[in-house]
Amino acid sequence: MYRTQNDIAEETRVKLIEILNRRLADAIDLQLQGKQAHWNVKGPNFIGLHKLFDEIVEEVEEYVDLIAERIVQLGGIAEGTAQAVVANADMDEYPLNIANGKDHVVALSKSLATFGRHARYAIQQSDELGDADSADIFTEISRGIDKWLWFVEAHLQAES
Repeated sequence: MYRTQNDIAEETRVKLIEILNRRLADAIDLQLQGKQAHWNVKGPNFIGLHKLFDEIVEEVEEYVDLIAERIVQLGGIAEGTAQAVVANADMDEYPLNIANGKDHVVALSKSLATFGRHARYAIQQSDELGDADSADIFTEISRGIDKWLWFVEAHLQAES
């Protein structure tokens, strides 16, 4: 840890940094899953889904930066390498063998929902540790993820 004059106790910052790095790994994984869908989607809704998936990736990239910068603000090291993501992410593996737009919608919906659940848990953890700023970051992320989940799931809901 780096020295900082941040008034959050060091032992609390250590716990927060661990939480933040796990969610950073999830966010990077989600970003890559969105790119996987963006690159490989096929079918009659190709262009709409291709663009939607890319918009999601762009916003998730902003979440990655928010989380990583909070880690550094607390005196930590943002662990954003591929190796760190593999070691720390709690996301399910995205299927590599799908192409159909509906299959990508189902897979990405699951990923967004999982990440949203993890973000909400991070809100609770941050609150319990007395860090309203980290909780606020995760609240912003949670709201955004719920919006993207709505946009993606809307492609399935008309069939119900």
